[in-house]
Amino acid sequence: MTAASDGANGANGKGTGAMTGANGRSTPLRVDAQRNLEHVLRAAREVFGELGYGAPMEDVARRARVGVGTVYRRFPSKDVLVRRIAEEETSRLTEQARAALGQEDDPWSALARFLRTSVASGAGRLLPPGILRVGASEELVPDGTAEPRVPDGGTEARVPLQRVASGEADGLRPGAETEETPGGQALLEVVGRLVDRARAAGALRVDVTVSDVLLVIATGAPALPDPGQQQAASARLLEILLEGLRSRPTT
Repeated sequence: MTAASDGANGANGKGTGAMTGANGRSTPLRVDAQRNLEHVLRAAREVFGELGYGAPMEDVARRARVGVGTVYRRFPSKDVLVRRIAEEETSRLTEQARAALGQEDDPWSALARFLRTSVASGAGRLLPPGILRVGASEELVPDGTAEPRVPDGGTEARVPLQRVASGEADGLRPGAETEETPGGQALLEVVGRLVDRARAAGALRVDVTVSDVLLVIATGAPALPDPGQQQAASARLLEILLEGLRSRPTT
């Protein structure tokens, strides 16, 4: 088995239960190897969701109850594992956005449904850091012109959970977090359609952008130790955030 083939297979969401042999053919993983892979992926989602992508591989191995060597056999670097998780969660959010577009006729209901579904799934906490950047692309501003939206002070803002501190990001190449994640453009496009429809209908504030919507998804599910408290807190926080996104009649 080659760990590199695992990362490549994971990048397109396929091949979870197969390995590439010396003859180049895909063969099924042994039952124990398949079980270990599932444990590692589940643990990675939990650990990165709670601590961000700066969490060390040792934490993932500990949560999966396997040796860190087992993790590295499946994923030769942390970068490969991060990309695998980020791409899977990006794909999940894209499908949720498409479902909202296809099943809700009312523009505001479609956007609100997408936000509620995404926050409930917790996928926003695992989005690639580059997608969560504010001001990285041109967005609509209230006067109808397109220009980069950068917070006061001229710096870009990112969701705190996705910060990768210096020295923590073993396995992450310099600049890797800003590289485009496969599937990222599709997510931005479909969320953009939700935003455009809601804005055109007069239901969404004119200064709200795709970046803002993704920030809501990423921050709308606070990590609390008690599942019941977390569910209640997420629901309450999201309702407050939704009210903040709504347009208000001018007087």
